[in-house]
Amino acid sequence: MKRRLIELAHARSGDKGDTANVGLIAKKPAFYPILVKQVTAARVARHFKGMITGPVERFELPNLNALNFLLHGALDGGGTISLKTDAQGKVFSTALLRMAIDVKGRK
Repeated sequence: MKRRLIELAHARSGDKGDTANVGLIAKKPAFYPILVKQVTAARVARHFKGMITGPVERFELPNLNALNFLLHGALDGGGTISLKTDAQGKVFSTALLRMAIDVKGRK
């Protein structure tokens, strides 16, 4: 069964120079293992293909039931010099929550 991440998690994003920082937080502790398994750095990189020019790094924060992603090359040089509409990377969190993942019968 496919579910969008918005059903399982909250997210927040912002800028760190030319890198967008996206936090993905499980709505329930039971959802965290699903996020760890399904939301890999490679999958996030594919989800943002064409929007970022660098690699994606993932950090696990099990004490917070959260994952943190660094999207390198996402902000066209950074907030102070970028001509992008979203130079601070605020919409990356919303875009990530649209990703659909496989969830075995959970709701």
